[in-house]
Amino acid sequence: MRMRRAMLLAATMLALGGSGMAQPAGPPHAWVFGSWTGGIFPPGETEGPRCTAQPVVIFTRDVVLRASALDVVYRQRLVETVTAEPEALEFRFTPVQPQNTPFGMRLPPDSGFGCPGGPNALRVERRGPNEIVFPNCADFPSPLRRCGGN
Repeated sequence: MRMRRAMLLAATMLALGGSGMAQPAGPPHAWVFGSWTGGIFPPGETEGPRCTAQPVVIFTRDVVLRASALDVVYRQRLVETVTAEPEALEFRFTPVQPQNTPFGMRLPPDSGFGCPGGPNALRVERRGPNEIVFPNCADFPSPLRRCGGN
């Protein structure tokens, strides 16, 4: 019986990385999941249906959606990689394919965030428990705040 418990304890320790403490679950960008308001303009209401009905940015595990000034449809960007820092995230998105327009091949409008890294990159910095910024991104000069419950 003691041998069985010792083997079970050893297996558990190995599964937990040998530390005996549980490793954090989920992807590195889990803290940013949800709906955010602001960004384009200073954030307004952050509680209730008014905020959750019209968020400016929505973060999920695999997709980042952003509101567009030119269309009612959210622009969807597929997450390729995320690099985490203590108070920041670096997103790399699947490259945007140019579209054929009357003016030649062009990237879709609002396909990026207006950031220096181009349309396939986004840096997110945490400024507080429910506030983030996209530094140096022309399309999002104001902070964003997390939308609360209904």
